[in-house]
Amino acid sequence: MILVRGRAGGTELTGTLYERGERAPSFRGAPDEAAAYVWVCDEFYEVDSGGSSQLVDGREVNLAFESPMPRGFDTREQAIEAAKEHVKTQFARIGVDPADVELEVEKTDGATEEAGSEGGA
Repeated sequence: MILVRGRAGGTELTGTLYERGERAPSFRGAPDEAAAYVWVCDEFYEVDSGGSSQLVDGREVNLAFESPMPRGFDTREQAIEAAKEHVKTQFARIGVDPADVELEVEKTDGATEEAGSEGGA
């Protein structure tokens, strides 16, 4: 497994990229088991009231969560790039500039493959 983590505004979001041969979660809407790489991560957006409260950049944000939408990819590069964009998009949905999101890609054995700040597209 590969973890793709984004940090910004004093909080973080981590999703999981399942590689070929690993058992990705199976539920309604999950990609075909034949997908070489499967990305699963929370999706959320800001709401005026209710939801879960999170402190972001010193501001209390109410978050509503959507069901994760797993996505399948043929290549590792496609999967990692899509995962990074997904994480940046979630931060943008709560008012954080995607350019401010620090991304990290980590194998679950603890070896960090890429780290550092990555700006928007």
